[in-house]
Amino acid sequence: IMVFNSQTFIFLFLPITLIIYFFVGNRFKNYILLITSLIFYAWASVNHAFLLLIYILINYILGILISNFKNNNRNTSKIILTIGVIINLFILFYYKYFDFSIKVTNHLFNTNIPLKYIALPLGISFISFQAISYIVDIYRGDAVVNKNPFYVALYMSLFPKVTSGPIIKYKHIDEQIRNRSITIEKFSYGIERFIFGLAKKVIISDILGNMSDDIFSVLNTGIDTPSSWIAIICYTLQIYFDFSGYSDMAIGLANMFGFNFIENFNYPYISKSISEFWRRWHISLSTWFKEYLYIPLGGNRKGSTRTLINLLIVFFATGIWHGASPNFIIWGFWHGLFMVIERLIKDKDWYKKIPNFIKLILTLFIVMLGWVFFRV
Repeated sequence: IMVFNSQTFIFLFLPITLIIYFFVGNRFKNYILLITSLIFYAWASVNHAFLLLIYILINYILGILISNFKNNNRNTSKIILTIGVIINLFILFYYKYFDFSIKVTNHLFNTNIPLKYIALPLGISFISFQAISYIVDIYRGDAVVNKNPFYVALYMSLFPKVTSGPIIKYKHIDEQIRNRSITIEKFSYGIERFIFGLAKKVIISDILGNMSDDIFSVLNTGIDTPSSWIAIICYTLQIYFDFSGYSDMAIGLANMFGFNFIENFNYPYISKSISEFWRRWHISLSTWFKEYLYIPLGGNRKGSTRTLINLLIVFFATGIWHGASPNFIIWGFWHGLFMVIERLIKDKDWYKKIPNFIKLILTLFIVMLGWVFFRV
């Protein structure tokens, strides 16, 4: 995998891509970006790059069909949308969760079904969610279907966002793919933002990660309480600077090519509640789940009990989206539990009287303990 902080990417792939991109005329820029994005993807696996092309073709056809039937036969369009969502979720399930489901089945029923050892395609979680966004936004009328298959392919494979996001909804980038401008100010800001993210990743996150890994690696032999807290604190900072650093680099790269990506982090560790934390942490994921899962489930429109159930469903999905492992499910339910508690007590007078700095400390404490489930 060619990560953004690798020498190959910084000193070879990126400069060559930029030179070619700015050398060609405007009508060819999207095609150059598409070709280089596919090369970036194929760097991890040529076979998976061909799979990506098939995946793109499927969603391109689905988008055309949904658009064609939307005005004349809404029910048919909805059926095609449903089939499309199922196809996208099935592909995600097969590559990311099929072996995990076999492990769970073997454990629960004492069976011995052999694992498939399916290789995980690069960025499959991000690509699947963006594919769902594409067909849903067309069905809802939030975006116009793109009849140019190369532009649809660019949306799904654009290399700045394919590995670690942010998750870009189609309606937010549709017009930018069709028509965008590149200025000196935007390009220089992109360089600045990329360097800023690179520094967060290399100078801060990697060093903190080495410290936390050293401590977590001896968990089986037992560690003392101070060392445990050092590991938790280091990992809490590491995961933020790592993930937000990648997002900064992605946003910076996007600006270099004339795109505007949404922000993905907004000082999450100053949150005074778990709900506020999720408005500040991995913003593109939390808003995706809100718009494409929580609201379609009914949101908070069908009574308090249904609202709490919807929250737990969303955070179960949030947990398992991060990885096919029980610890991610536990981490998701951990956050879901405190979201439910907050929903139940937020209007209580005694809760409103709690000082903000106390809420901040409690929230950070809950988040840090949650990272233990996430990490171990």
